[in-house]
Amino acid sequence: MQVTSVGHAGFHIQTTAGSILCDPWVNPAYFASWFPFPDNSELDWDAIGNCDYLYVSHLHKDHFDPENLSKHVNKDATVLLPDYPVPDLKRELEKLGFHKFFETEDSVKHTVSGPKGDLEIMIIALRAPADGPIGDSGIVISDGETTCFNMNDARPVDMDVLGEQFGKIDIHLLQYSGAIWYPMVYDIPKGTKRNFGKQKRQRGMDRCRSYIEQVDATWVVPSAGPPVFLDDALRDLNDDHDDEGNIFPDQIVFLEQMRIHGNNGGLLMIPGSVVDIHGSEAVLSHPIPDAEVDKIFSNKAEYIENMAQKMAPVLAAEKASWAPAEGEPLLEAIKAKFEPIMAQSDVICDGIGYPVGLVMGDETVVLDFPKRLVREPIDGEGKYRYGFRIAPELVRTVLRDDEPDWVNTIFLSTRFQAWRVGGYNEFLYTFFKCLTDERIAYADGWFSEAHDDTASIELGGYEIQRRCPHLKADLTKFGVVEGNKLTCNLHGWQWDLETGACKTSKGHELRTRKL
Repeated sequence: MQVTSVGHAGFHIQTTAGSILCDPWVNPAYFASWFPFPDNSELDWDAIGNCDYLYVSHLHKDHFDPENLSKHVNKDATVLLPDYPVPDLKRELEKLGFHKFFETEDSVKHTVSGPKGDLEIMIIALRAPADGPIGDSGIVISDGETTCFNMNDARPVDMDVLGEQFGKIDIHLLQYSGAIWYPMVYDIPKGTKRNFGKQKRQRGMDRCRSYIEQVDATWVVPSAGPPVFLDDALRDLNDDHDDEGNIFPDQIVFLEQMRIHGNNGGLLMIPGSVVDIHGSEAVLSHPIPDAEVDKIFSNKAEYIENMAQKMAPVLAAEKASWAPAEGEPLLEAIKAKFEPIMAQSDVICDGIGYPVGLVMGDETVVLDFPKRLVREPIDGEGKYRYGFRIAPELVRTVLRDDEPDWVNTIFLSTRFQAWRVGGYNEFLYTFFKCLTDERIAYADGWFSEAHDDTASIELGGYEIQRRCPHLKADLTKFGVVEGNKLTCNLHGWQWDLETGACKTSKGHELRTRKL
Protein backbone atom coordinates (compact mmCIF):
# COMPACT_ATOMS: atom_id res chain seq x y z
CA MET A 1 0.00 0.00 0.00
CA GLN A 2 1.23 3.48 -0.86
CA VAL A 3 -0.26 6.41 1.06
CA THR A 4 0.32 9.90 -0.35
CA SER A 5 -0.64 13.05 1.53
CA VAL A 6 -2.48 15.55 -0.65
CA GLY A 7 -2.88 18.06 2.18
CA HIS A 8 -4.90 18.51 5.37
CA ALA A 9 -7.14 15.40 5.67
CA GLY A 10 -6.56 14.45 2.04
CA PHE A 11 -4.84 11.19 1.07
CA HIS A 12 -4.37 9.19 -2.11
CA ILE A 13 -4.15 5.50 -1.18
CA GLN A 14 -2.77 3.20 -3.88
CA THR A 15 -3.35 -0.53 -3.63
CA THR A 16 -3.08 -3.41 -6.06
CA ALA A 17 -6.89 -3.41 -6.20
CA GLY A 18 -7.16 0.27 -7.13
CA SER A 19 -6.66 3.77 -5.80
CA ILE A 20 -8.80 5.58 -3.24
CA LEU A 21 -8.83 9.38 -3.03
CA CYS A 22 -9.91 10.71 0.37
CA ASP A 23 -11.12 14.25 1.17
CA PRO A 24 -9.21 16.21 -1.51
CA TRP A 25 -9.32 19.86 -0.37
CA VAL A 26 -7.36 22.66 -2.05
CA ASN A 27 -9.60 25.75 -2.44
CA PRO A 28 -10.10 28.13 0.52
CA ALA A 29 -13.02 27.32 2.80
CA TYR A 30 -15.36 29.12 5.17
CA PHE A 31 -15.46 32.57 3.57
CA ALA A 32 -11.81 32.15 2.51
CA SER A 33 -10.63 31.98 6.12
CA TRP A 34 -9.09 28.50 5.91
CA PHE A 35 -6.37 27.43 3.48
CA PRO A 36 -4.59 24.04 3.54
CA PHE A 37 -1.27 24.03 5.41
CA PRO A 38 1.30 23.42 4.08
CA ASP A 39 0.41 24.69 0.60
CA ASN A 40 -0.95 21.94 -1.69
CA SER A 41 -2.06 24.10 -4.62
CA GLU A 42 0.78 23.00 -6.93
CA LEU A 43 0.17 19.27 -6.72
CA ASP A 44 -0.84 17.54 -9.97
CA TRP A 45 -4.53 17.42 -9.18
CA ASP A 46 -5.51 15.88 -12.52
CA ALA A 47 -3.24 12.92 -11.80
CA ILE A 48 -4.42 12.71 -8.21
CA GLY A 49 -8.05 12.84 -9.30
CA ASN A 50 -7.66 9.96 -11.77
CA CYS A 51 -8.70 7.52 -9.06
CA ASP A 52 -10.76 4.35 -8.93
CA TYR A 53 -12.59 5.18 -5.70
CA LEU A 54 -13.56 8.43 -3.99
CA TYR A 55 -14.22 8.81 -0.28
CA VAL A 56 -15.57 12.09 1.08
CA SER A 57 -15.94 11.73 4.82
CA HIS A 58 -18.50 14.50 5.33
CA LEU A 59 -19.67 17.89 4.05
CA HIS A 60 -17.35 20.21 5.95
CA LYS A 61 -15.75 22.37 3.28
CA ASP A 62 -12.19 21.41 4.28
CA HIS A 63 -13.15 17.85 3.27
CA PHE A 64 -15.77 18.43 0.58
CA ASP A 65 -14.28 20.81 -2.02
CA PRO A 66 -16.84 21.01 -4.85
CA GLU A 67 -14.61 23.04 -7.17
CA ASN A 68 -11.73 20.58 -6.91
CA LEU A 69 -14.03 17.57 -7.22
CA SER A 70 -15.74 19.10 -10.25
CA LYS A 71 -12.58 20.08 -12.12
CA HIS A 72 -10.13 17.32 -11.33
CA VAL A 73 -11.70 14.11 -10.02
CA ASN A 74 -12.79 11.23 -12.26
CA LYS A 75 -16.61 11.19 -12.37
CA ASP A 76 -16.57 7.46 -13.07
CA ALA A 77 -14.86 6.80 -9.75
CA THR A 78 -16.93 4.68 -7.39
CA VAL A 79 -17.94 6.75 -4.37
CA LEU A 80 -17.59 4.91 -1.06
CA LEU A 81 -20.59 6.42 0.70
CA PRO A 82 -21.06 6.65 4.48
CA ASP A 83 -24.34 5.45 5.96
CA TYR A 84 -25.92 8.77 6.92
CA PRO A 85 -29.56 9.32 7.95
CA VAL A 86 -29.85 12.45 5.78
CA PRO A 87 -28.68 11.98 2.14
CA ASP A 88 -27.16 15.45 1.66
CA LEU A 89 -23.65 14.14 0.88
CA LYS A 90 -24.87 11.86 -1.91
CA ARG A 91 -27.01 14.63 -3.37
CA GLU A 92 -24.12 17.08 -3.45
CA LEU A 93 -21.84 14.56 -5.15
CA GLU A 94 -24.54 13.73 -7.70
CA LYS A 95 -24.81 17.43 -8.55
CA LEU A 96 -21.09 17.35 -9.44
CA GLY A 97 -21.57 14.42 -11.82
CA PHE A 98 -20.65 11.41 -9.70
CA HIS A 99 -22.96 8.53 -10.50
CA LYS A 100 -21.46 5.30 -9.15
CA PHE A 101 -22.04 4.79 -5.43
CA PHE A 102 -21.15 1.94 -3.12
CA GLU A 103 -23.51 2.51 -0.21
CA THR A 104 -22.03 1.10 2.99
CA GLU A 105 -23.64 0.06 6.25
CA ASP A 106 -22.33 1.71 9.40
CA SER A 107 -19.41 -0.19 10.96
CA VAL A 108 -19.87 -3.22 8.69
CA LYS A 109 -16.96 -4.69 6.74
CA HIS A 110 -17.61 -4.78 2.99
CA THR A 111 -15.74 -6.33 0.08
CA VAL A 112 -15.55 -3.93 -2.86
CA SER A 113 -14.84 -5.72 -6.14
CA GLY A 114 -13.35 -3.93 -9.09
CA PRO A 115 -11.50 -4.82 -12.30
CA LYS A 116 -8.17 -4.68 -10.43
CA GLY A 117 -9.19 -6.88 -7.51
CA ASP A 118 -10.95 -6.77 -4.16
CA LEU A 119 -10.65 -4.34 -1.26
CA GLU A 120 -12.04 -4.75 2.22
CA ILE A 121 -13.45 -1.51 3.63
CA MET A 122 -15.48 -0.35 6.58
CA ILE A 123 -16.88 3.14 7.11
CA ILE A 124 -17.70 4.16 10.67
CA ALA A 125 -20.52 6.67 10.28
CA LEU A 126 -21.25 9.13 13.10
CA ARG A 127 -24.83 10.36 13.06
CA ALA A 128 -25.31 12.71 15.99
CA PRO A 129 -26.24 16.33 15.17
CA ALA A 130 -22.92 17.43 16.69
CA ASP A 131 -20.96 15.26 14.20
CA GLY A 132 -19.98 17.48 11.29
CA PRO A 133 -22.89 18.87 9.31
CA ILE A 134 -25.22 16.01 10.25
CA GLY A 135 -22.62 13.29 9.92
CA ASP A 136 -18.91 12.56 10.03
CA SER A 137 -17.05 9.33 9.33
CA GLY A 138 -13.79 7.42 9.21
CA ILE A 139 -12.77 4.66 6.80
CA VAL A 140 -10.77 1.45 7.19
CA ILE A 141 -9.10 0.09 4.05
CA SER A 142 -7.36 -3.28 3.76
CA ASP A 143 -5.67 -4.73 0.67
CA GLY A 144 -4.94 -8.07 2.32
CA GLU A 145 -1.44 -7.08 3.40
CA THR A 146 -1.81 -3.63 4.96
CA THR A 147 -4.68 -2.02 6.87
CA CYS A 148 -5.12 1.76 7.02
CA PHE A 149 -7.55 3.57 9.32
CA ASN A 150 -8.23 7.08 8.04
CA MET A 151 -10.10 8.72 10.92
CA ASN A 152 -9.62 12.32 9.61
CA ASP A 153 -11.44 14.49 12.17
CA ALA A 154 -14.18 12.02 13.11
CA ARG A 155 -14.63 11.05 16.75
CA PRO A 156 -15.86 7.43 16.82
CA VAL A 157 -17.18 6.10 20.10
CA ASP A 158 -16.43 2.37 19.71
CA MET A 159 -12.89 1.42 18.70
CA ASP A 160 -13.31 -2.28 19.52
CA VAL A 161 -14.96 -2.84 16.14
CA LEU A 162 -11.60 -2.23 14.42
CA GLY A 163 -9.86 -5.17 16.03
CA GLU A 164 -12.91 -7.36 15.75
CA GLN A 165 -13.21 -6.78 12.00
CA PHE A 166 -9.63 -6.15 10.84
CA GLY A 167 -7.17 -7.20 13.53
CA LYS A 168 -3.95 -5.17 13.57
CA ILE A 169 -4.08 -1.63 12.13
CA ASP A 170 -0.84 -0.74 10.37
CA ILE A 171 -1.28 3.01 9.80
CA HIS A 172 -3.63 5.48 11.51
CA LEU A 173 -4.41 8.93 10.05
CA LEU A 174 -6.17 11.32 12.43
CA GLN A 175 -6.80 14.89 13.57
CA TYR A 176 -4.93 16.33 16.56
CA SER A 177 -5.35 20.11 16.10
CA GLY A 178 -8.24 22.51 16.60
CA ALA A 179 -11.00 23.05 14.04
CA ILE A 180 -13.42 25.38 15.77
CA TRP A 181 -14.09 29.02 16.60
CA TYR A 182 -13.86 28.66 20.40
CA PRO A 183 -12.57 30.52 22.34
CA MET A 184 -11.16 33.01 19.80
CA VAL A 185 -14.42 34.70 18.83
CA TYR A 186 -15.85 35.11 22.32
CA ASP A 187 -16.19 38.48 24.03
CA ILE A 188 -14.21 37.55 27.15
CA PRO A 189 -11.06 38.99 28.78
CA LYS A 190 -7.82 38.25 26.94
CA GLY A 191 -6.28 36.32 29.84
CA THR A 192 -9.40 34.18 30.25
CA LYS A 193 -9.46 33.50 26.53
CA ARG A 194 -5.82 32.39 26.62
CA ASN A 195 -6.52 30.01 29.52
CA PHE A 196 -9.52 28.48 27.74
CA GLY A 197 -7.45 28.15 24.57
CA LYS A 198 -4.61 26.47 26.46
CA GLN A 199 -7.03 23.94 27.95
CA LYS A 200 -8.65 23.25 24.56
CA ARG A 201 -5.26 22.87 22.86
CA GLN A 202 -4.16 20.25 25.35
CA ARG A 203 -7.51 18.46 25.47
CA GLY A 204 -7.43 18.06 21.70
CA MET A 205 -4.01 16.46 21.80
CA ASP A 206 -4.98 14.31 24.81
CA ARG A 207 -8.03 13.05 22.93
CA CYS A 208 -5.87 12.23 19.93
CA ARG A 209 -3.41 10.28 22.08
CA SER A 210 -6.33 8.39 23.63
CA TYR A 211 -7.45 7.30 20.16
CA ILE A 212 -3.88 6.35 19.24
CA GLU A 213 -3.63 4.14 22.33
CA GLN A 214 -6.97 2.47 21.60
CA VAL A 215 -6.25 1.82 17.91
CA ASP A 216 -2.64 0.78 18.64
CA ALA A 217 -1.46 1.13 15.04
CA THR A 218 2.20 0.66 14.15
CA TRP A 219 2.40 4.06 12.44
CA VAL A 220 0.50 7.29 13.09
CA VAL A 221 0.11 10.30 10.78
CA PRO A 222 -1.19 13.51 12.40
CA SER A 223 -3.43 15.11 9.79
CA ALA A 224 -6.69 17.02 9.21
CA GLY A 225 -5.18 20.26 10.42
CA PRO A 226 -4.28 22.82 11.23
CA PRO A 227 -5.53 25.16 8.53
CA VAL A 228 -3.61 28.35 7.81
CA PHE A 229 -5.23 31.79 8.06
CA LEU A 230 -3.92 34.14 5.35
CA ASP A 231 -6.27 37.12 5.69
CA ASP A 232 -4.53 39.96 7.57
CA ALA A 233 -7.56 40.19 9.87
CA LEU A 234 -7.12 36.55 10.92
CA ARG A 235 -3.36 36.02 10.82
CA ASP A 236 -3.10 36.07 14.63
CA LEU A 237 -4.97 32.73 14.69
CA ASN A 238 -1.90 30.93 13.32
CA ASP A 239 0.33 29.14 15.81
CA ASP A 240 3.50 30.96 14.75
CA HIS A 241 4.13 33.32 17.68
CA ASP A 242 4.51 31.13 20.79
CA ASP A 243 0.96 31.62 22.07
CA GLU A 244 0.24 28.83 24.54
CA GLY A 245 -3.48 29.55 24.15
CA ASN A 246 -3.48 28.91 20.38
CA ILE A 247 -5.74 25.97 19.50
CA PHE A 248 -4.04 25.24 16.15
CA PRO A 249 -0.76 23.43 16.98
CA ASP A 250 1.01 21.94 13.97
CA GLN A 251 2.29 18.44 13.21
CA ILE A 252 5.69 19.03 14.80
CA VAL A 253 4.08 19.98 18.12
CA PHE A 254 1.98 16.84 18.20
CA LEU A 255 4.76 14.50 17.13
CA GLU A 256 6.75 15.83 20.10
CA GLN A 257 3.74 15.10 22.34
CA MET A 258 3.77 11.54 21.07
CA ARG A 259 7.49 11.16 21.80
CA ILE A 260 7.10 12.63 25.30
CA HIS A 261 4.50 9.94 26.00
CA GLY A 262 6.70 7.13 24.67
CA ASN A 263 5.35 6.70 21.13
CA ASN A 264 7.95 6.94 18.35
CA GLY A 265 5.65 5.74 15.57
CA GLY A 266 4.64 9.19 14.35
CA LEU A 267 5.23 10.15 10.70
CA LEU A 268 5.42 13.74 9.44
CA MET A 269 3.73 14.09 6.06
CA ILE A 270 3.31 17.23 3.96
CA PRO A 271 1.47 17.49 0.63
CA GLY A 272 3.26 15.13 -1.74
CA SER A 273 4.87 13.00 0.99
CA VAL A 274 4.60 9.27 0.34
CA VAL A 275 4.78 6.35 2.74
CA ASP A 276 5.24 2.89 1.22
CA ILE A 277 3.84 0.55 3.82
CA HIS A 278 3.82 -3.23 3.78
CA GLY A 279 2.32 -4.51 6.98
CA SER A 280 4.45 -3.11 9.78
CA GLU A 281 7.26 -1.96 7.48
CA ALA A 282 7.16 1.66 6.27
CA VAL A 283 9.41 3.88 4.14
CA LEU A 284 8.67 7.63 4.10
CA SER A 285 9.77 10.09 1.42
CA HIS A 286 9.07 13.80 0.92
CA PRO A 287 8.67 15.78 -2.33
CA ILE A 288 11.37 18.26 -1.20
CA PRO A 289 14.63 17.84 0.75
CA ASP A 290 14.27 17.18 4.47
CA ALA A 291 15.94 20.51 5.27
CA GLU A 292 13.22 22.34 3.29
CA VAL A 293 10.53 20.40 5.13
CA ASP A 294 12.07 21.47 8.44
CA LYS A 295 12.05 25.13 7.35
CA ILE A 296 8.28 25.08 6.82
CA PHE A 297 7.87 24.59 10.56
CA SER A 298 10.99 26.24 11.99
CA ASN A 299 10.37 29.44 9.92
CA LYS A 300 6.63 29.15 10.00
CA ALA A 301 5.78 32.88 10.08
CA GLU A 302 7.94 33.46 7.00
CA TYR A 303 6.33 30.50 5.21
CA ILE A 304 2.85 31.84 6.00
CA GLU A 305 3.77 35.34 4.81
CA ASN A 306 5.03 33.96 1.48
CA MET A 307 1.90 31.87 1.14
CA ALA A 308 -0.29 34.90 1.91
CA GLN A 309 1.34 36.88 -0.87
CA LYS A 310 0.90 34.01 -3.31
CA MET A 311 -2.77 33.51 -2.41
CA ALA A 312 -3.72 37.21 -2.20
CA PRO A 313 -5.51 37.16 -5.61
CA VAL A 314 -7.46 34.04 -4.59
CA LEU A 315 -8.52 35.69 -1.32
CA ALA A 316 -9.51 38.89 -3.15
CA ALA A 317 -11.61 36.95 -5.65
CA GLU A 318 -13.40 35.11 -2.86
CA LYS A 319 -14.23 38.36 -1.08
CA ALA A 320 -15.51 39.86 -4.33
CA SER A 321 -18.03 37.01 -4.58
CA TRP A 322 -19.72 37.94 -1.30
CA ALA A 323 -23.04 39.76 -1.29
CA PRO A 324 -22.91 43.55 -0.74
CA ALA A 325 -23.11 44.72 2.86
CA GLU A 326 -25.83 47.24 2.04
CA GLY A 327 -29.37 46.33 1.12
CA GLU A 328 -32.87 45.88 2.44
CA PRO A 329 -33.23 45.27 6.20
CA LEU A 330 -32.45 41.66 7.03
CA LEU A 331 -35.37 41.04 9.39
CA GLU A 332 -37.84 39.72 6.82
CA ALA A 333 -35.34 37.48 5.04
CA ILE A 334 -34.18 35.91 8.31
CA LYS A 335 -37.78 35.57 9.46
CA ALA A 336 -38.67 33.70 6.27
CA LYS A 337 -35.66 31.40 6.68
CA PHE A 338 -35.83 30.67 10.41
CA GLU A 339 -39.45 30.71 11.54
CA PRO A 340 -40.53 27.59 9.57
CA ILE A 341 -37.54 25.75 11.05
CA MET A 342 -38.38 26.97 14.56
CA ALA A 343 -41.95 25.73 14.16
CA GLN A 344 -40.68 22.18 13.56
CA SER A 345 -38.13 21.98 16.36
CA ASP A 346 -39.73 22.00 19.78
CA VAL A 347 -36.97 20.06 21.53
CA ILE A 348 -34.21 22.23 20.07
CA CYS A 349 -36.01 25.54 20.61
CA ASP A 350 -36.86 24.62 24.19
CA GLY A 351 -33.26 23.49 24.68
CA ILE A 352 -32.01 26.90 23.57
CA GLY A 353 -34.51 28.41 25.96
CA TYR A 354 -33.78 32.13 25.50
CA PRO A 355 -33.98 34.89 22.88
CA VAL A 356 -30.74 35.19 20.92
CA GLY A 357 -29.38 38.50 19.64
CA LEU A 358 -28.08 38.71 16.07
CA VAL A 359 -26.21 41.99 15.49
CA MET A 360 -25.43 42.71 11.83
CA GLY A 361 -23.85 46.11 11.43
CA ASP A 362 -26.44 48.67 12.43
CA GLU A 363 -29.29 46.17 12.49
CA THR A 364 -30.21 43.85 15.38
CA VAL A 365 -32.62 40.95 14.95
CA VAL A 366 -33.85 38.78 17.83
CA LEU A 367 -34.28 35.04 17.39
CA ASP A 368 -36.95 34.43 20.03
CA PHE A 369 -36.70 30.67 20.39
CA PRO A 370 -39.19 30.31 23.28
CA LYS A 371 -41.88 32.01 21.14
CA ARG A 372 -40.63 30.55 17.79
CA LEU A 373 -40.41 34.08 16.35
CA VAL A 374 -37.88 36.32 14.60
CA ARG A 375 -38.52 39.90 15.66
CA GLU A 376 -37.11 43.33 16.32
CA PRO A 377 -35.64 44.11 19.76
CA ILE A 378 -38.01 45.23 22.51
CA ASP A 379 -37.20 48.43 24.40
CA GLY A 380 -35.45 47.65 27.66
CA GLU A 381 -34.70 44.06 26.67
CA GLY A 382 -31.03 44.42 27.62
CA LYS A 383 -28.18 42.15 26.64
CA TYR A 384 -29.22 38.73 25.38
CA ARG A 385 -28.01 35.55 27.07
CA TYR A 386 -26.59 34.37 23.74
CA GLY A 387 -25.58 36.64 20.92
CA PHE A 388 -23.63 36.95 17.68
CA ARG A 389 -22.11 39.95 15.95
CA ILE A 390 -21.76 39.16 12.23
CA ALA A 391 -20.89 41.39 9.29
CA PRO A 392 -24.05 41.90 7.20
CA GLU A 393 -22.32 40.84 3.96
CA LEU A 394 -21.76 37.37 5.41
CA VAL A 395 -25.41 37.04 6.44
CA ARG A 396 -26.60 38.34 3.07
CA THR A 397 -24.33 35.83 1.31
CA VAL A 398 -25.65 32.75 3.15
CA LEU A 399 -29.21 33.95 2.64
CA ARG A 400 -28.57 34.60 -1.06
CA ASP A 401 -27.08 31.13 -1.46
CA ASP A 402 -29.82 29.47 0.63
CA GLU A 403 -27.16 27.85 2.82
CA PRO A 404 -28.55 25.05 5.02
CA ASP A 405 -25.71 25.36 7.53
CA TRP A 406 -24.37 28.59 9.07
CA VAL A 407 -21.90 26.58 11.19
CA ASN A 408 -20.20 25.27 8.05
CA THR A 409 -20.01 28.76 6.56
CA ILE A 410 -20.05 31.71 8.96
CA PHE A 411 -19.03 30.17 12.28
CA LEU A 412 -16.07 28.10 11.09
CA SER A 413 -14.81 31.18 9.27
CA THR A 414 -14.18 32.81 12.69
CA ARG A 415 -15.32 36.05 10.99
CA PHE A 416 -17.76 36.89 13.78
CA GLN A 417 -17.94 37.61 17.50
CA ALA A 418 -20.05 35.84 20.10
CA TRP A 419 -21.05 36.19 23.71
CA ARG A 420 -22.91 34.01 26.15
CA VAL A 421 -23.95 33.94 29.79
CA GLY A 422 -23.38 30.46 31.17
CA GLY A 423 -22.26 27.29 29.42
CA TYR A 424 -22.13 26.15 25.83
CA ASN A 425 -25.57 25.54 24.33
CA GLU A 426 -25.40 22.57 21.97
CA PHE A 427 -29.00 23.08 20.85
CA LEU A 428 -28.22 26.56 19.55
CA TYR A 429 -25.38 25.49 17.27
CA THR A 430 -27.36 22.44 16.16
CA PHE A 431 -30.16 24.75 15.04
CA PHE A 432 -27.76 26.79 12.91
CA LYS A 433 -26.51 23.68 11.09
CA CYS A 434 -30.03 22.32 10.43
CA LEU A 435 -31.70 24.98 8.29
CA THR A 436 -33.73 22.57 6.16
CA ASP A 437 -36.90 20.62 6.95
CA GLU A 438 -35.10 17.30 6.62
CA ARG A 439 -32.15 18.22 8.82
CA ILE A 440 -34.19 19.79 11.61
CA ALA A 441 -36.62 16.88 11.71
CA TYR A 442 -33.74 14.44 12.12
CA ALA A 443 -31.93 16.53 14.75
CA ASP A 444 -35.06 17.22 16.81
CA GLY A 445 -35.91 13.53 16.75
CA TRP A 446 -32.37 12.57 17.74
CA PHE A 447 -32.48 14.77 20.84
CA SER A 448 -35.92 13.52 21.86
CA GLU A 449 -35.00 9.85 21.51
CA ALA A 450 -34.24 8.09 24.78
CA HIS A 451 -30.76 6.60 25.23
CA ASP A 452 -29.86 3.70 27.49
CA ASP A 453 -27.66 4.82 30.39
CA THR A 454 -28.34 1.92 32.74
CA ALA A 455 -24.80 0.45 32.68
CA SER A 456 -22.48 1.74 35.42
CA ILE A 457 -18.74 1.86 36.01
CA GLU A 458 -16.43 2.79 38.90
CA LEU A 459 -14.08 5.68 38.17
CA GLY A 460 -12.06 7.82 40.59
CA GLY A 461 -14.02 6.72 43.65
CA TYR A 462 -17.47 7.22 42.07
CA GLU A 463 -20.05 4.98 40.50
CA ILE A 464 -21.19 6.69 37.30
CA GLN A 465 -23.11 5.80 34.19
CA ARG A 466 -20.85 4.21 31.60
CA ARG A 467 -21.99 6.27 28.62
CA CYS A 468 -21.34 10.01 28.42
CA PRO A 469 -24.61 11.98 28.59
CA HIS A 470 -23.42 14.13 25.66
CA LEU A 471 -22.73 11.73 22.77
CA LYS A 472 -22.57 8.34 24.52
CA ALA A 473 -18.80 7.88 24.54
CA ASP A 474 -17.58 5.01 26.70
CA LEU A 475 -16.29 6.71 29.87
CA THR A 476 -14.06 3.75 30.69
CA LYS A 477 -11.98 4.92 27.72
CA PHE A 478 -12.57 8.67 27.54
CA GLY A 479 -13.40 9.57 31.16
CA VAL A 480 -10.81 11.35 33.33
CA VAL A 481 -11.48 12.17 37.00
CA GLU A 482 -9.69 14.99 38.81
CA GLY A 483 -11.01 15.46 42.33
CA ASN A 484 -14.79 15.74 41.98
CA LYS A 485 -14.68 16.71 38.30
CA LEU A 486 -15.19 14.30 35.39
CA THR A 487 -13.94 15.22 31.91
CA CYS A 488 -14.95 13.24 28.83
CA ASN A 489 -11.95 13.66 26.53
CA LEU A 490 -13.98 12.91 23.40
CA HIS A 491 -15.27 16.50 23.30
CA GLY A 492 -13.92 17.96 26.55
CA TRP A 493 -17.28 18.14 28.32
CA GLN A 494 -17.19 18.19 32.13
CA TRP A 495 -19.44 17.19 35.08
CA ASP A 496 -19.54 17.77 38.82
CA LEU A 497 -19.37 14.28 40.31
CA GLU A 498 -20.99 15.36 43.57
CA THR A 499 -24.18 16.55 41.90
CA GLY A 500 -24.07 15.12 38.37
CA ALA A 501 -24.53 18.61 36.95
CA CYS A 502 -22.98 19.29 33.56
CA LYS A 503 -20.46 22.13 33.79
CA THR A 504 -20.27 22.58 30.01
CA SER A 505 -23.83 22.90 28.77
CA LYS A 506 -27.43 23.09 29.85
CA GLY A 507 -28.93 19.70 30.70
CA HIS A 508 -26.97 16.46 30.09
CA GLU A 509 -26.96 15.45 33.78
CA LEU A 510 -24.73 12.55 34.81
CA ARG A 511 -25.88 9.71 37.04
CA THR A 512 -23.27 9.52 39.79
CA ARG A 513 -22.77 8.19 43.32
CA LYS A 514 -19.75 8.53 45.60
CA LEU A 515 -18.39 5.17 46.78
